[in-house]
Amino acid sequence: MQHLLLRLPLFVSILGIASLGMLIPALHALALDLHRTGQPFLYASILFCVLTALLGLATWTVTSARPARDQLVTLLACFLGLPVVLAVPFREALPDASFFNVYFEMVSSITTTGASVFDTPDRLSPPLHLWRGLVAWFGGFVILVAAAAILAPMNLGGFEVLRPRGAPVNQAGFDQSMQSTDPKERLIRVAGRILPIYAVTTAGLWLLLVLSGVAPFEALMLAFSTLSTSGIVPGRPADPLNTGVLAELLIFVFLFVAVSRQTLQNDLNRAFFPRLMDDREMRLALVFVTILPVALFLRHWIGAFEISEEGDLAQGIQALWGGIFTVLSFLSTTGFVSGDWAAARDWSALPTPGLVLAGLAIMGGGVATTAGGVKLLRVYALYKHGVREMSRLVHPSSIGTAGRLGRELRREGALLAWIFFMLFAVSIAGVMVLLAAAGLSFDESLVFAVASLSTTGPLAGIVLDGSLSFAPLSVAAKTIICGAMVLGRLETLAIVALFNPDFWRR
Repeated sequence: MQHLLLRLPLFVSILGIASLGMLIPALHALALDLHRTGQPFLYASILFCVLTALLGLATWTVTSARPARDQLVTLLACFLGLPVVLAVPFREALPDASFFNVYFEMVSSITTTGASVFDTPDRLSPPLHLWRGLVAWFGGFVILVAAAAILAPMNLGGFEVLRPRGAPVNQAGFDQSMQSTDPKERLIRVAGRILPIYAVTTAGLWLLLVLSGVAPFEALMLAFSTLSTSGIVPGRPADPLNTGVLAELLIFVFLFVAVSRQTLQNDLNRAFFPRLMDDREMRLALVFVTILPVALFLRHWIGAFEISEEGDLAQGIQALWGGIFTVLSFLSTTGFVSGDWAAARDWSALPTPGLVLAGLAIMGGGVATTAGGVKLLRVYALYKHGVREMSRLVHPSSIGTAGRLGRELRREGALLAWIFFMLFAVSIAGVMVLLAAAGLSFDESLVFAVASLSTTGPLAGIVLDGSLSFAPLSVAAKTIICGAMVLGRLETLAIVALFNPDFWRR
């Protein structure tokens, strides 16, 4: 099997896996007696499996002179071209939807954005919801593998901040068993290492949610969405969860997988938790999860004075928990809203601070995770550089500590982090200009640009009091958002690398 995968191009392998995955909603539809929904997935699976076999035979002897370049191009093709294939059975099972809307839905799913053009959840049957969640889960797995096997060796995806110049790849956080000089072999090793952990973690969360009282299908969708940080649920994405506090607590714990790469890429031994708590991204995330909910709680508490509700202890605790859960959810770019988030508004009669959630989504989660945004490691590098500069104002002749890696993080790492932050800001401005040209207002353009570039689709239904939706947008606006979602998923530096002439020169 490994020899077969080594001979096939990466895109052909991904196409084959996606084709086999179509059997899952087909079997689910068969179990629910929804034969009209299941037949398109069964026929599409057979069709694309045959197409995969033909492409495999045609490219069996093809060798690449620049495998790293080809893998990066394959990633781009995976997020732009593969959704065409994924949309075929979805469109046949939903005849009243346009193919472009279904394509938008698949791009949103595979990039783990979670933006949906279907405002009425009942319009989609359970197998179609399952296909959305499954595509997002597969997209999250592709990102995890690509980060370790493609982006890390190329110093992209955040690793340009962590790794000093000339350092070996394993200093970026991966052990020697995941390294190989052959890019394809490295991909297989990384996939074989991450897939069992990723699948077992998803299954574990599913089982725990079912035991907590959540319906099995809803629990499965929540497990897919949590591990892939897509925020895809059977209901409307912006609606608060109605699963109860225990289920939210379980999801809260598993959301930390999107905060640090150490959660999925290190062995479970005695040093796991000490190493995890010493991780820079984890510590920074804990600071945000601690300070921001307290600030939001105080805001609602002050607002409760005006309506004489400050003594309602139960609603106060609900407001605090709703803030803690929602802050971590948007920091990981998942977009879940706690069921107690509405309780905080009822307690104080204050609107939702949407810009705070938008800022959290822009910061994003950890490097080499399924989260989007700028990434916490880059924010940490800028913070350390700022602290060091303020220290030099007081002690100009002082020498920074933390060793060579710490100095590299504060200097070259901070510079690269600032460059990426500026590129991200320019990307937001560019997408806003294009959306404004498509007929959207300034506020709408800003929200949609941040939601798509940070891969946090549910953000659009939260910021402006739930007045925004992807459904009524024009084809031009949806096309722009599709491109922005792919740009946010691959990151600007990877796209810039594709335009480097040396990257294409033989």
